Amino acid sequence: MTENIKEESKADQSLQEDRLEAHAKTEENESKEEAEQVEADLKVQLCEPFPGLQTGLIRSADLFGYVGIESVLDQMRRKTVKAGFEFNIMVVGQSGLGKSTLVNTLFKSKVSRKSSTPNYEEKISKTVRLHAVSHVIEEKGVKMKLTVIDTPGFGDQINNQNCWEPIVKYVNEQYEKYLREELNVNRKRRIPDSRVHCCIYFLPASGHSLRPIDVEFMKRLGKIVNIVPVIAKADTLTVEERQEFKERIRQDLEANGIHVYPQRELDEDPEDRILNDRIRASIPFAVVGTDKEHQVNGHKVLGRKTKWGIIEVENVAHCEFANLRDLLIRSHLQDLKDVAHNVHYETYRVRRLNESNMNLSELTAGLHRCC
Repeated sequence: MTENIKEESKADQSLQEDRLEAHAKTEENESKEEAEQVEADLKVQLCEPFPGLQTGLIRSADLFGYVGIESVLDQMRRKTVKAGFEFNIMVVGQSGLGKSTLVNTLFKSKVSRKSSTPNYEEKISKTVRLHAVSHVIEEKGVKMKLTVIDTPGFGDQINNQNCWEPIVKYVNEQYEKYLREELNVNRKRRIPDSRVHCCIYFLPASGHSLRPIDVEFMKRLGKIVNIVPVIAKADTLTVEERQEFKERIRQDLEANGIHVYPQRELDEDPEDRILNDRIRASIPFAVVGTDKEHQVNGHKVLGRKTKWGIIEVENVAHCEFANLRDLLIRSHLQDLKDVAHNVHYETYRVRRLNESNMNLSELTAGLHRCC
């Protein structure tokens, strides 16, 4: 009796195994069929825009040999290196926040207006004036024309009402200049680009919240240019104060509908979104700038010397300067330029062309009435 029970259990077990194996094979066949269907659908989609044209998807594994399509990247790189590129950065904030020092630290050279102007004397301007200084920086054969636009006088007066208007006017003037070059019949092969690609806005390390001038400026400028807010001279705050201040600023930005770079709605794919979410969680960057080197454990480092030690500018444990530099130069420089061209400039271009069309239609209507 016991032997019969054992044989029956073995038979049931083998039957169950056969069923599982058959089910696995069925699932495998179904997944293969789904993959084949997806590939067929993709080919159909590729063919749909051109009904009379046959289009197929050929992968590198299906090629008979090496064609050399990947060399296009080398061609593009050589052409870009030979031509060089332009990057225009604006710094905005009241006097004494270290704007010039931070820009010099970013590019490890004397690129600010103060550093490049001989016999420069610090004077508080009565009105907001914009000064642009250009340099050609070369590193490992790559040339970049860097233009730094300074805004002396911003936020330095007792009455700072409408102090952002000269800055808004300057940004729009650069868009207008580029638009006119584009609309010329015999336009240049390469249009000079003086548009502002990025605006670094300096917030004083008060530890409270955004001031009315900060809110008004970023509300207006955030619609026409890429804004990256930073907390200047962050070494005046403790780590806890810094974190609380950053959180309060993020809440103020969201409450006032202020858009700073990188904008969430412009993320193109999941990888960009993951990277940009980490950046958005760090904004505003708490930074410290200096152009002086000090010896730390036998190594030269950029830092600020204090009675209690040296604040290393490029040490992420001390401040977030390295994160700001990575964003502006090493990871998002081209994206800053693309957003400035495809979003902010495009918005300005559409508005101006619509205004021109409206003026033309009004003029035509007036001529008809006169006739």
